[in-house]
Amino acid sequence: MRELVLGLAIGMAALLASPAGSQARDHNEPAELLILGTPHFSNPGRDIANTHVDSVLTPARQREIAAVVERLAAYRPTRVAVEWPANEQARLDRRYADYRAGRYALSADETDQIGLRLAARLGLERVDAVDWLSEPPGEEADYDFPAWATANGRDDDWDAHVRAGQARADAMAALMRCTPVSSWLRRLNTPEYRRESQRAYYDIATFGDGNADPGANWVGGWYARNLRILNNLRRIARPGDRIVAVYGAGHGFLLDQQARESGAFTVVDTLAWLPASPRDSWERCPPR
Repeated sequence: MRELVLGLAIGMAALLASPAGSQARDHNEPAELLILGTPHFSNPGRDIANTHVDSVLTPARQREIAAVVERLAAYRPTRVAVEWPANEQARLDRRYADYRAGRYALSADETDQIGLRLAARLGLERVDAVDWLSEPPGEEADYDFPAWATANGRDDDWDAHVRAGQARADAMAALMRCTPVSSWLRRLNTPEYRRESQRAYYDIATFGDGNADPGANWVGGWYARNLRILNNLRRIARPGDRIVAVYGAGHGFLLDQQARESGAFTVVDTLAWLPASPRDSWERCPPR
C-alpha cells in the first residue's frame, strides 16, 4: 500500500514568461520554474491508473524527443530537475557522468530521455534529483483506504474509481499511438488536463467516515510529497536560475499551485516552450 501512496502519479505567478523571457535576467529576481509533466515513458506500472506508452526508442520517437529537447534548450535552463529520490543524487550523478562519457545508453525513462538529454545538450554539470519517496508518518492502516472501502461496503465505489481512471488512461494511450511526443506533452501540460487530473484526489478523500479517514490521510500524504519536492527545488534554486522540472504529469497541478502560492518561483508557461503541433492532430487519430 505504501508504494501506492508514494507512487501515484496519473498557472502563473506575477510574471507570465514567454519566449521573450529567455533573454538575460536580473540575477536578483526569483528563479523561474518550468514544470514539464510527462507520461511515464518506461511503463513502471506503479500508479492506480497506468497509461501504456509504446516504445519511445524507435527512430521516429527518438527524433520527436530530440525536437522536444531542442525546443526546451531554447529556454536556456540553468538547472534540470527530475523525479529521482533526492537522497540518491550520487547514483544519478554517476549515470549522468557515464552518459556524457559515452558509457551509458539512455533507457526509455523520461528522466533519461528528456532530463539527461537536456542537461547534456546544455553542458550542465549536474541533473538535480528532487523527489521524495520515504515512508509517511503513522501506521499502514492510517492510509489504507482500499481496505477501509472493503470493510465498509464501498468496494463498488473504489472499483468504479479505478475503472474510470484506467479508461481515461487507455484513451490517452490510444491517442498517443498516432501523435508525436510533443502533442502528448502539450496535452498533459494544459491547465485543463492538470485540473482534471487533480479532481481524482477529491474522490479518494471521501473514503472514510469521520472517525477513520484513510482516504483523506492518503491524499494528505500526496500533498506532503509535492511540498517536499517543492522544498527540494527551493534548495537548489538560486536567484536568476531557470529550472526545468521533468515530472510525472500527475504532479503538475500541485507543483504549479505550490510554486506560485509560495512565491518561491516565477512559474513559466510550459506550452510556450514545447514544439507546436497541429491543433487537430488528436482528431486525426483513426478510430480504434
